[in-house]
Amino acid sequence: MGAKLSVYNNILHLAMMFEPSARRNSVPGAAFLMQREVQWYKEVESIVHPSILERKNSNGKRPRELFIASHKELVKGEKWMKGTASSCTVVAALIVTIMFAATITVPGGNKHYSGFPIFLNEKVFMLFIISDALSLLSSSTSLLMFLGILTSCYAEEDFLRSLSIKMMIGLSTLILSIATAMITLCASLFIILQGKSWVVIPVICLASVPITLFAWMQFHLLIDMAISTYGSRILGKKVKYGL
Repeated sequence: MGAKLSVYNNILHLAMMFEPSARRNSVPGAAFLMQREVQWYKEVESIVHPSILERKNSNGKRPRELFIASHKELVKGEKWMKGTASSCTVVAALIVTIMFAATITVPGGNKHYSGFPIFLNEKVFMLFIISDALSLLSSSTSLLMFLGILTSCYAEEDFLRSLSIKMMIGLSTLILSIATAMITLCASLFIILQGKSWVVIPVICLASVPITLFAWMQFHLLIDMAISTYGSRILGKKVKYGL
């Protein structure tokens, strides 16, 4: 029995060591690689005997301590997360500011005797209000998600799901906020420039360009993160230790 535990001990410690030459090409980016390494750690941890988890190797290190020490070079994943979150935070904060200002200063102004918007009963005005509200809410959500990434302690477990989920929600809601912001702009132009479709229609066509470009640039990243986070298990079907 002691020999069997010793073999498990050697296997567990070896599994915790980072081998960049064997795994670097399997996933894109340091953040994905760190996530994959944590997934590997959790998979191996789930199939060995619990007593092996605290067993020290010849250097006096437990498997978890060896995992942390051997993955220090993957700090690039943290830098990428923070850099992306910082850039997107600026964009989300700008959209929040603009959409909040648009809510107060509605196109056409308000009636002096009642204070209600002049075009309150217009269908286009309702589209303006709804898209403005959606843009404000989605950009606020995106801003909170990216702030959550920036303030994370970046522990190993955070790379497993927490950071990826926040990044996916943040990017998705940011895309939605940009799209609804463009709809708000187009609705506002319809209200202000009534009867001048020769101006409004080209603007609508141009407004779709930044939405399409940003969504196209981030689409592959969202797909990769979803597959890496919710994809199949590394070791396939979960097994119990001792089987």
